[in-house]
Amino acid sequence: MEKESKDLKKQEAPVPEGAERMRNRKVYVPKVDIYENKDSIVLVADMPGVDENTVDVTLEKNVLTITGTVEAVRPEGMNLAYAEYDTGDYQRAFTISDEVDKDRIEATVKNGVLRLTLNKAEKAKIKKIAIKAEH
Repeated sequence: MEKESKDLKKQEAPVPEGAERMRNRKVYVPKVDIYENKDSIVLVADMPGVDENTVDVTLEKNVLTITGTVEAVRPEGMNLAYAEYDTGDYQRAFTISDEVDKDRIEATVKNGVLRLTLNKAEKAKIKKIAIKAEH
């Protein structure tokens, strides 16, 4: 049980060598599930607190980067006495292959869950070859 609880904790994203963060706050690596079918690869990233205005997806030189900004919500007139959930931004990057059609990547976000559909390039799709009988 101890190992499981560590896996569920938010993991801070490392700062790339020679880089600095623009904002002085924690940045976490979002947990991602990856699914594949014959036509696409789907990434589902848990990013609580983000919406379509605070999440960004970029593709540069085969590196797909997702970032999300989350602002802490504090009830008016109250001070935080105790918190078990640490608020911070999100960042994660993936290297994608030529198997993905880079012009047909789709992204949606709902309730803090980012869904990316990486449609496969035609050359990467499995093709069934018709077999003809010779007479």
